[in-house]
Amino acid sequence: MPHRLTELHSIMPLVNIPSVMKHGILSHEEAAKLPHDSVALAEIQQRRDVRRVPGGLNLHQYANLYFCARNPMLFLRKDEASSLCVLRVDKHVLTLPDVVLADRNASSDYVRFLKSPEGLRELDFNLIFATYWTSEDPLEQWRRKSVKCAEVLVPHRVPADLVIGAYVFDAAVEAKLRQTGFDRPITTNRQLFFA
Repeated sequence: MPHRLTELHSIMPLVNIPSVMKHGILSHEEAAKLPHDSVALAEIQQRRDVRRVPGGLNLHQYANLYFCARNPMLFLRKDEASSLCVLRVDKHVLTLPDVVLADRNASSDYVRFLKSPEGLRELDFNLIFATYWTSEDPLEQWRRKSVKCAEVLVPHRVPADLVIGAYVFDAAVEAKLRQTGFDRPITTNRQLFFA
């Protein structure tokens, strides 16, 4: 595995943490069966709803993780940092059966779906872990933005025992997260949340 790949990320509303610790990080389809909040954008979810991974499941049947949560999705939610955390997930999730890699946002028209973990060598980790995705060329910026949101797709759910910690915006959010019963290490990381 690439040396920079130490963990995976899931952007999660704090109100969902008790459910996550009981049921794991769920696919869109599984989460719909439980009360929960979502950070997903409706227009993207409509695209994901009709997408199927070749030889695999419908996109909404996978729990999705990011290689790097400091991405356009979290940027859109930066004003909600006081009600969010980024869950840290053990990278060994990449070796679970039928895990699929998306070389960019999985709803993109140009996405390639790759078998995990073999497909890791085909991902552009320089762009995935880049601090910024801006470019003077609008097409290049669109490409960088999409690649920055590369995903790991786990069938149905990521087991709760693979959640190894969380990042939060500040000490106040850490206190809120502790109140949910979260018992893993918590790290304050303002830069992750675009502060």
